[in-house]
Order: sequence, then C-alpha cells, then structure tokens
Amino acid sequence: MPTDKKDRHTSDVKLTLRLPVRSNGRQLFCIEKTGTEAWLPRSHTCFNRLDLPPYTSYDQLREKLLLAIEETEGFGQE
Repeated sequence: MPTDKKDRHTSDVKLTLRLPVRSNGRQLFCIEKTGTEAWLPRSHTCFNRLDLPPYTSYDQLREKLLLAIEETEGFGQE
C-alpha cells in the first residue's frame, strides 16, 4: 500500500498522525472481526478500534479497505 494511503488509514483509526504529548511512543489499537463480507471496514477513534469484516480473500480485504479509506471520512458513517 502506498505511504499516503497508509497514513490516511492510520489517521482514520487513530484520528491523528501525532502521538499524545505524554505518550511513551506506543499506541495500540484493536482489530475486531465483525459484520459480513459485504460491509466496509469501520474505525472507532475513541476506542482505537478497527472493525474488520471476515473477508474471504486478501484481494477482497484490500479492495474494501482502499474503498473505505478513499471514499469515507469523518463522523456519521454509520
């Protein structure tokens, strides 16, 4: 995945590209399996969580993840 798309994905999950002021450098987030393969991945910035549907192939995962990154932004995605 190109760097600009990785950065955008990271910001979707983390809300910001910067670490908090009092951070020890580690910022963990959870990946939770949820939904059906028709769903797009969904981020929850308040909980540092990425909801990832159970896709049947790497190609499907990549397609849906890129679609979610490129075509959605901000709040109100539900």
